[in-house]
Amino acid sequence: MRDRSRRWAWLGVLITGLILYVVVLRTLVHTQNPNFVPALILLGATVVPLSFLTFAQARTGRWEVPASALVTAAFFGGVIGIVVAGTLEYNTLRGLGVLPMVLVAVIEESAKLIVPVVLLFWILSRHQRRLPSDGLIIGVASGMGFAALETMGYAFTALLSSQGNIGDVEETLFVRGLTSPAGHTAWTGLTAGALWALIAAPSGKRLVQFLLTFVGAVALHTCWDTFSGLWAYIILGLISLGWLFIELARYRAFSEHTLGGRFGQPVTV
Repeated sequence: MRDRSRRWAWLGVLITGLILYVVVLRTLVHTQNPNFVPALILLGATVVPLSFLTFAQARTGRWEVPASALVTAAFFGGVIGIVVAGTLEYNTLRGLGVLPMVLVAVIEESAKLIVPVVLLFWILSRHQRRLPSDGLIIGVASGMGFAALETMGYAFTALLSSQGNIGDVEETLFVRGLTSPAGHTAWTGLTAGALWALIAAPSGKRLVQFLLTFVGAVALHTCWDTFSGLWAYIILGLISLGWLFIELARYRAFSEHTLGGRFGQPVTV
């Protein structure tokens, strides 16, 4: 019963978030009070990524990542990732004059891994668990935080450029919020999962797998920023999410196989 409730918890998060979003939107339209705009942007940017994080977490196997680790990954991963990426992109733009999309992707995909790497060593020092599924879900949380903050920034920019047109803000929140699981969230989950798989069982093969995963995430990111249009986003989204689900299933099988094995008994958290 508990496993079933966990598997469907994402739907409760999504429905609750959407209800709150509609309530805030209707109140904003009815009262014309701009004080509700921050709440609208916050909900619009986080509901779908948070629902996807809940969905993925319930499918990582019997053992769960500590809630504190997920909160840390989402908050600090998002803030530190977006600050580091924004600073490096700004400095590179000043130095080169032109910032290629592939360089943007390399910077952002690297910046989003900072907090997951720190959490890797923190969890190792406290629990001695290094399951690849842990890395994947922490990466998903870090990507979620980054995507949410980026969406909030775009929504705020849309608000200013449209001189307060809430319709433009809604459109920005809808498009970026709906596509966020197939973007930053999936890419960081893939790279963090591959990194933790390398740490769990170090080998030349796993090093190559991590490097190829990182290159693949950068390639998808570059294509996402380069190509526009509905069909481009659908194809890239299907590739990103399909790859993530395949790795999630593989890491879960790996975790179940190694419970009690040479990687140590994972602790219940």
